Amino acid sequence: MKISAPSLLPLFRSRLQGDLLALVLLHPDHRWTLTALAQELGVSHTAVLREADRLVGAEILSEERVGRTRVVSARTDTVLYRPLCDLLLVTYGPMPRLSALLSDLGGVQEAYIYGSWAARYQGEPGPIPADIDVLVIGRPDPDELFDLAERASRELHREVNAHRVTPEVWASPSDEPFLVSVRERPLVRLSLHEEKDQ
Repeated sequence: MKISAPSLLPLFRSRLQGDLLALVLLHPDHRWTLTALAQELGVSHTAVLREADRLVGAEILSEERVGRTRVVSARTDTVLYRPLCDLLLVTYGPMPRLSALLSDLGGVQEAYIYGSWAARYQGEPGPIPADIDVLVIGRPDPDELFDLAERASRELHREVNAHRVTPEVWASPSDEPFLVSVRERPLVRLSLHEEKDQ
């Protein structure tokens, strides 16, 4: 089965490769078991194993054994590391960075990326998104959410727009044009409150 190049950055072989690289390279101090990567990315252990083998072979990731468990991490000592991180940050980076930032913000129950970035991530062709739209479900402090969006904008080198709704509004059917539009288009769920020691 032929896998098409991802719409976010067609330089990568697949969306899995982009997701895996972003997760590992944008968290350079973190070590990942292949099982933890598979769970985090929502794919099979075999798929992660194949991709990790390629990336370790290309010396983009490093690998070590802890007992019988393979553990991978970012190779930060190569000439590729910084430019690859820059590319990943502006393409696949919104998921891991926004997940990490929103996990630390009180009052957030769920969060999604919507709009053009989510559409590209889901494979819809089109231009590289100029901004990132985030829907936050919960009751975070509005000023803290604004500050978080500003910080994310600086880190991701593009505007991040955060819109919040209460859990009750999100759970109920609504004729509000904004919510109808968001629900009809692609949504990418952010992984919040992830375990930091995987």
